[in-house]
Amino acid sequence: MLVPPSATYLDNADLLIAADCVPFAYADFHQDLLKDKILLVGCPKLDNLEIYQQKISQIVKQNTIKSITYAHIEVPCCLGMMPVINSAISASGKDIPFKEVVISIKGEKIK
Repeated sequence: MLVPPSATYLDNADLLIAADCVPFAYADFHQDLLKDKILLVGCPKLDNLEIYQQKISQIVKQNTIKSITYAHIEVPCCLGMMPVINSAISASGKDIPFKEVVISIKGEKIK
């Protein structure tokens, strides 16, 4: 919520959008997922998804985004961010590679 869409570090970035519980659940978060990426964090269950929709859409429209990875826990509430990200990519009209990473409730990478 605090990242300005015009932040210079977003241009030509590989984005990692992570549900806020992922870094706590996945011990290899920094080495495996975060390396060479710009991190955006949020909770699709407790935060306002409409604000995330607007923010991610602005970021994608205003910057050259090389890729987006969404890392989340395998629980249903984490899936709420998927349509937000997909909608932002679609609305931008850009061809941005998208990858989903799923972490189990036991802290293992399962997808």
